Amino acid sequence: EETVLAVPVKVMPVTRTKISRTVDYTATVQAFEEVNMAPSQPGRVDEIYVEVGDRVQKGQKLFLMDRTQYYASKIQLANLEKDLTRMDTLIKVGSIKQQLYDQMKAQYEVTKTNVEFLEENTLLEAPFSGIITGKYFENGELYTGAPSQTGKSAVVTLMQINPLKIMVSITEQYCPLIKNGMQARISADVYPDETFNGRIFRIHPTINPMSRSFEAEIEVPNSGEKLRPGMFARVYIDMGEVEAFVLPSNVVMVQEGTNDRFVFVVENGIASRREV
Repeated sequence: EETVLAVPVKVMPVTRTKISRTVDYTATVQAFEEVNMAPSQPGRVDEIYVEVGDRVQKGQKLFLMDRTQYYASKIQLANLEKDLTRMDTLIKVGSIKQQLYDQMKAQYEVTKTNVEFLEENTLLEAPFSGIITGKYFENGELYTGAPSQTGKSAVVTLMQINPLKIMVSITEQYCPLIKNGMQARISADVYPDETFNGRIFRIHPTINPMSRSFEAEIEVPNSGEKLRPGMFARVYIDMGEVEAFVLPSNVVMVQEGTNDRFVFVVENGIASRREV
C-alpha cells in the first residue's frame, strides 16, 4: 500500500480588487526641437554672432555668409527693374513687341527670386527660441558642406530645451489605452527627490514588427532647465484602474530554467498547479 505524505500548507481566499495600472520605461531626455543651421551652398563664413550656451530668440541673427554674389545680384536686379519700367511705357505705345517685354519680365522675376534666396541663405536666423549647443566654425573659415571634424555639416546647432521631450517604446498590448493628452511622471537619477510632469502629445501610428512596440512622445515643461538633453530618465504612465486578482508575490513560483510562473489552487482538498 502506497503511503502518501501529507504536507501542511496555508491557504487564503483570493478576491478581485481594483489596482492602479502603471507602466514604467527608461528613456533619454531629448531637445523638443533641434536644428543644425547651415547655408544652402558653400562659401566663406563672414561672422558668427553666437557662442555655445547663448540663449537666442526666434528671428535672431545667428551667422552671416559672404554676400558678394548677393550684392552683385541686387545691382543686376535694380538695373533690370529700371529697364522694365522703361519697357512698360514703350509697350503701352506699341514701340516694342510683347515677346521682348515678356522675356525682360521673366529675367527680372528670376533675378528677384535669386536675390531673395541669397538674402535668406547668407544671413541665417533662429527658426525658434532656444540655446546654442554647438559651434563648428570660426569667422573667416570656408564652409564646404562636408562634415567637419565634429561630424556636423553645419555652422551652429540650435536646441529648444523648454519644453523638452522624451520618446518611449510602449508594448503593443497597451496600444488601445495610450491616448494623446495622457499624463506621465518623469524622474531623473540626478534629482532623486523630484518628479517632473509631462503629457503624451504624439503617438506614432505603426507597430515595430521586431520589438512589437510603438513610439510615443512626451512633452516635459522645463522652465527651471533642470533637465538637459541626454539625461537618463524613467517614465511612469498611469493607465487607470483595473480589476484583478491580487496575491502575495511569494506564492507565485517560477519553473526552474524557464520563465513559466505558476501557483497552487485548492480543488477538492488537493493542491492543483495553475499557470499564471
